Amino acid sequence: MPPASTGASTLTVAASTQPSPVAAAAATAGPAAPDRLEPGRPGYRRMSFALFAAGVATFALLYSTQALLPAVSASLGATAGQASWTVSAATGALALCVLPMSALSERFGRRQMMTASLTVAVLVGLLVPFAPSLGWLIALRAVQGAALAGLPASAMAYLAEEVRPKALVAAIGLFVAGNSIGGMSGRILTGWVAQLWGWRAALGAVGLLAVACAVVFHFMIPRARHFTPGSLNPKALAKTVGGHLADPLLRRLYAIGALFMTVFGAVYTVIGYRLVEAPFNLPQGIVGSIFLVYLVGTVSSAAAGKLVARLGRRGALYLAVSTTAAGLLLSLADRLAAVLLGLVLITAGFFAGHAVASSSVSRTATKGRAQASALYQSAYYLGSSAGGTLGAVAFHAGGWAGTVSLGLLAVLGVVSITLYGTRAARAERRRLVPVASVPN
Repeated sequence: MPPASTGASTLTVAASTQPSPVAAAAATAGPAAPDRLEPGRPGYRRMSFALFAAGVATFALLYSTQALLPAVSASLGATAGQASWTVSAATGALALCVLPMSALSERFGRRQMMTASLTVAVLVGLLVPFAPSLGWLIALRAVQGAALAGLPASAMAYLAEEVRPKALVAAIGLFVAGNSIGGMSGRILTGWVAQLWGWRAALGAVGLLAVACAVVFHFMIPRARHFTPGSLNPKALAKTVGGHLADPLLRRLYAIGALFMTVFGAVYTVIGYRLVEAPFNLPQGIVGSIFLVYLVGTVSSAAAGKLVARLGRRGALYLAVSTTAAGLLLSLADRLAAVLLGLVLITAGFFAGHAVASSSVSRTATKGRAQASALYQSAYYLGSSAGGTLGAVAFHAGGWAGTVSLGLLAVLGVVSITLYGTRAARAERRRLVPVASVPN
C-alpha cells in the first residue's frame, strides 16, 4: 500500500507528468530545503512546544462547556439538547469559518493567522462566564468558535510547509496530542471548579488557562521560512477548493474525519448526563476527572506515526475504528469500571484515527494545503456539532444505548469508506501494472 494512502491509492505511472503527493512532498524536503524542521534540528522543539500550547488552548476553549452541561442545564433550566448547543454552536461556527480563515492565512501568513485567532478567542473566553442567559452563552460560544477557526487549518499548513515530510505525522501527532491535553485539562479544571464555585467560575478558569497558553505560543513559535504569500482571489480559491473536493482520496479523508468526530462528540457531550444519574450518581468534580482518559488520546495520537509505519495508513485506520467500536460496546455496561475502559478505547481509537486522517490530508494536497486542511477541519467540526446534538437527542430518546447506536452507525461508515478505498486501490494497481505477456 502506498504510504500516503488512506482509503484510496495515489499510485503514479512512470509516464505520468504529475508527481504523486508523496513524491512531491519528498522533493520539497530534499537539498533545496535544508532548513526544514525535524527532530534534533534547531527550532523543532520550540515549534512543537508552541503548537502543543496552541492545541491545549484550542480544545480547552472549544469544549469548555462540555463537562459542565448538567450544571448549565440545572442553572438555566435547559434540556440536554438545548444545553448541547453551547458546544455545537462553537464547533459549528468553527466549521463554517475555517475555510475563509484559511484563505486569509494564504495571504497574511500561517503564524499571523494563528496568533490573531488565538488572541480573539481568548478575549471572548474571558467574557463567556458573564453571559446572562443561555441565548447569550450560545452566541458568545459561536463567536469564540469562529475566532478559533483560523488556528487548526493554519497549524496543519504551517507544519506541512515547515517540517520534513518524514517527520510530518509525528509533528501533527504532537499538535493533536496538545488537543487531547487541552480537552482533558479544560474538562477536569471546569469539573472541580464548578463543584466548588459554580460553572461560571469554571469557565473563567479555562479562560485564564488559555491566556497562559497564548503567551507561550506567541513567544515560542518560530517564524515561517517556507511560506509564500498568495492573493485573496475568490475565483482562485473556488478553483482550489473544487480541485480538493474532486479528489476521491481527499473526499474520503474528509468523511472519515467527520464520522470519527461524530462518535467522539456524541459520547463526550452525553457522558456527563449519564454519570450524574443512577446507577453512578457521581458529583461534578468526579465527572470532570473522567476526562483524564484523554491522556490515552495523547499517547495514541503521538504514536500514530509508528502505527502507520507498521500497519500502513489503512491498517492503522482499521485498528483505530475497531478500538473505537469495542469501546462503544463496552460502555453499555452499568459498571463504572467497564464504562471507564470503554471511554479509554473510544478515546484511543478516535485520536489515532484523527491523526492518521489529518496527516494524510496534509501530505496528499501539494497545492492549497491550507484549503485542504480547512476542508478537513470543516468536516471534522461539523461532525462534532452533529455528534453533540444528535447524541443528546439520541440520549433523550433511548438513553445511553441510543447514543452508542449513533456512534456505531458512524463507525460503520468509517469501515465502509476504508473498505471501498482498499478495493479501489487494488483495482487501480491491477489497471496500472501491465500483465506479463505469455510467449508463443
